[in-house]
Amino acid sequence: MPSARRRCRDAFPASPPSRVRPRRCTRSRTRVPSRRCPCRSGSMSRRELRSVAGVEPVGAYTLLRVERGGLDPGVPGQFFMLEAPGRLLPRALSLCLAPRGELAFLLEAVGPGTEALCALEPGERIHVFGPLGNGFRLDVERPLLVGGGIGMAPLPFVAERIGRAPAVLGFRSERHAEAAVLMPDAQVVVEPTLVTELIEPGYDVLACGPEPMLRAVAEIAPRAQLAWEAPMACGYGACYGCAVEIDGELKRLCVEGPVLEAA
Repeated sequence: MPSARRRCRDAFPASPPSRVRPRRCTRSRTRVPSRRCPCRSGSMSRRELRSVAGVEPVGAYTLLRVERGGLDPGVPGQFFMLEAPGRLLPRALSLCLAPRGELAFLLEAVGPGTEALCALEPGERIHVFGPLGNGFRLDVERPLLVGGGIGMAPLPFVAERIGRAPAVLGFRSERHAEAAVLMPDAQVVVEPTLVTELIEPGYDVLACGPEPMLRAVAEIAPRAQLAWEAPMACGYGACYGCAVEIDGELKRLCVEGPVLEAA
């Protein structure tokens, strides 16, 4: 695979332009688009105890594969709650890939919960609950997939379901950019290159990444579908851990989103 640095020259940039200054805010005051994408899988969410099929490093990230059992992969952009043995709270993860008989999740070890998931061994058993939330609407005419960092996680599954579509992925380092192997046809950029400067009008953007990147994408592509990230403790709206303020009213990303339309 060509180096990420070489691909930067012809690719989209990885972070919002410097003129876009995200506000300092608490989670409960974050304002995000109010329209949700009504894209549930139509299947019942299930909670099952599943065996770990494999744990593989992918650059700075980890690909965790679990046996699918009776779990439905759902719609790209939906999420699952994964609970490692001995952990009090599960972690919400978007489905990255759905190979035959398995569900694969891309994650980054950034705290005790994700560290415990990354440290699992094949054969260990974990509780998996899902699919949950609302995913991407895939019936678009001119799709463009845009991912920032670990926000690229749901995009391989999107690409698998939507067929050939241009994609751009942005990362903060060459090591993180190694995760682009999961989307070999994607263009890749590494900071300080930004993912927003070359998004042309007319694309139906499906994006996932950090909040400043999503806000910049929304300004450029008002029709974009944006997968927002927030801490989720329950996954079905009971705890309000992922509540954000939308048009003056608290909404729960786990049930209203995580995918929302930009306008």
